[in-house]
Amino acid sequence: MRLGGFTLKAIETGIFRLDGGAMFGVVPKVLWSRTNPADESNRISMAMRVLFVEGNGRRLVIDSGSGTKLDDKMIRIYSIETEGLGEALRREGIDPHTITDAVATHLHFDHVGGFTYRDHSGDLHLTLPRAEHYIQRRQWTAAVEPNAKDRASFFPDNYVPIEQAGMLRLIDGEEEIFPGVSLIPTDGHTPGHQVVLITTDEGSLLYCADLVPLASHLNLPYIMAYDHFPLSTLEEKRRLIGRAADEGWILFFEHDPVIPACRIRRQAAETERFEISEEIDIR
Repeated sequence: MRLGGFTLKAIETGIFRLDGGAMFGVVPKVLWSRTNPADESNRISMAMRVLFVEGNGRRLVIDSGSGTKLDDKMIRIYSIETEGLGEALRREGIDPHTITDAVATHLHFDHVGGFTYRDHSGDLHLTLPRAEHYIQRRQWTAAVEPNAKDRASFFPDNYVPIEQAGMLRLIDGEEEIFPGVSLIPTDGHTPGHQVVLITTDEGSLLYCADLVPLASHLNLPYIMAYDHFPLSTLEEKRRLIGRAADEGWILFFEHDPVIPACRIRRQAAETERFEISEEIDIR
């Protein structure tokens, strides 16, 4: 789709499954299972959807999916099906070598694993070798010095090669990386998590990442058990989802298996309950 001077395209890199209880925290299963039914292992279906953005002489990819480097145990636990970022881009007629910029919203494996791959000899390479990769400094520190809670989600092979190739740019706080594309830290999920706001004269789009991973999470109290600071997540959602409703932003969902993007509205004036007003398919 076109939004102002940008061309936007959702790229489906694969699917996986996560525990439904973990995805919805304190919300009872009888509520979340209405919109996100679980399998026999209590896992719900999750997309790994990245966004390609072209405009202002730049070609940007936001997040990368899990990639293809995970071992058989991880693939079995999370029921991962993926072709990898490079193949997903080529399928859409996009040469990975032409990408100028890449944003990692954070460094958990399902968001950044596709930024590197192994060749037939087992050597690591960057999927987007000419792209500058933008990561919040606080997230980089959290990943290279992980605590016991996060260690299972951070894998150095996914991001250390970016630094070694000289293609890492660490960001401190909110920043416009080029005209119309801004990074906004939202630390509730993990320190240095960031969302991406694309702003044009014809409207705006927010890449929600794990602030609002599924359309179901538009309900403010629906917060993942994975989040470090759930009350921070609550306030970040209240602020950004409220702006999205009031200013007509498009919300882009990285993990929703059915709804790639939508516009929302308040259910009543000045309330904090939101509903989808328009589903938008930009695949």
